[in-house]
Amino acid sequence: MRIATEILIEAPPERVWAVLTDLDAYSDWNPFIERASGRVRVGERLQLRIRPPGKSAMGFSPVVLTAQPGAALRWRGRVLLPGVFDGEHAFLLTERDGGTHLLHEERFAGVLVPLLGRAMEMPTKAGFEAMNQALKARAERGMAV
Repeated sequence: MRIATEILIEAPPERVWAVLTDLDAYSDWNPFIERASGRVRVGERLQLRIRPPGKSAMGFSPVVLTAQPGAALRWRGRVLLPGVFDGEHAFLLTERDGGTHLLHEERFAGVLVPLLGRAMEMPTKAGFEAMNQALKARAERGMAV
């Protein structure tokens, strides 16, 4: 199962990247990922607490798979053991007309996806979209001179 959202942000990819990777500031602006900590480096484990709209908050500790400044951030989280309920989260940044096109997606796999996936699809997508809007506001506000 794949959940994907997109948004155009009127700020360069480097600025969007700076906001995305300032994990300590997530609690100040991010309505979906309430808290985040760790180092955004391949192989590092992050500590995240997410709250999809209308759902309870949950914590997890994904591993960073890709950390390409200004271009891509990916991590993989798992519930219990590999293959039970795995999620690969991605933020893909592409420069577009001086701004940034953001593809924000997650791909879920595992034996529990058929049972749990549909129930979490709409709240997760709504959470992504809320985060995208907040990221856009924060990155664009940082552009003010």
